[in-house]
Amino acid sequence: MTSPAALAFLAGAAALLGLAGVGTGAGDALRAGAPRLARGAAGLVDVVARLGREGRDPGAVERRRLLAAGAVAAFALGAAVAGPKLGLALACGGPWAVARVLRSRRRRYSLAVDAGVAQVSLSLADALAAGHSLRGAVAEAARSIDGAAGHALGRAARELDAGAGTDAALAALRERVRSPRLDMVVAACLLQRRAGGDLAGLLRQSARSMEEQARLEDEVRAATAQARFTGLLVILLPVGGGLLTELASPGWFASLWSSFLTAWLVGIALALQIVAALLMRRLGAVRL
Repeated sequence: MTSPAALAFLAGAAALLGLAGVGTGAGDALRAGAPRLARGAAGLVDVVARLGREGRDPGAVERRRLLAAGAVAAFALGAAVAGPKLGLALACGGPWAVARVLRSRRRRYSLAVDAGVAQVSLSLADALAAGHSLRGAVAEAARSIDGAAGHALGRAARELDAGAGTDAALAALRERVRSPRLDMVVAACLLQRRAGGDLAGLLRQSARSMEEQARLEDEVRAATAQARFTGLLVILLPVGGGLLTELASPGWFASLWSSFLTAWLVGIALALQIVAALLMRRLGAVRL
């Protein structure tokens, strides 16, 4: 008759073999899924990169995936730092942070195109002076301009080649870029189509005005650089002081939340810092 010890040994050995098999299967599943996860993450990063490089807005499915990925990343960060409670709190703000990043990338693309509108205006004027129609001038200028402005104009040229109307293609270009300078160029082109006039001369004059405006903006930024850096330093000083205190005395930051009064005061201080940062950013913006 088999002894209980032998039965226990056999049961333990079978359990270990079963766990090893499960572990091997799970490892194979993770290894098989890892490339797919990596491709998905790379695809989401590419969506954000294309928004800033080409102005291509993410679709509904891509936007939902980005928002979900932001919530998961925020939860993982909060859970790793201070536990699941902070993770849940940060997860609620993860989609908002992703939306802010997308808006920032869109604005970056608009600014990049805006910086090249003077060159676009000159290229269009040269093509018109060479005898091209407005449709031909758009295609000719797109081939001679690099960067974000050239990409935006090239997309409009491809729409014209596909059979789109000139007014519709230029209006779509203006809507995609949302640049005040490009709005002026598009308005001049549309006005010339309806009322006539020397469009090439008007575009050259507009390009000179844009270059003068850009020079003035650079001078203003240079003159206010020290004041803006000082404001940023004042905003970051309390944060740096708090981090140094936490390093010198671990647990100091957590102790601030142990009392209702200190937690209330710290919350007010953080809110005031955020409001001050937003106001200083608004005041430091260069607008002519």
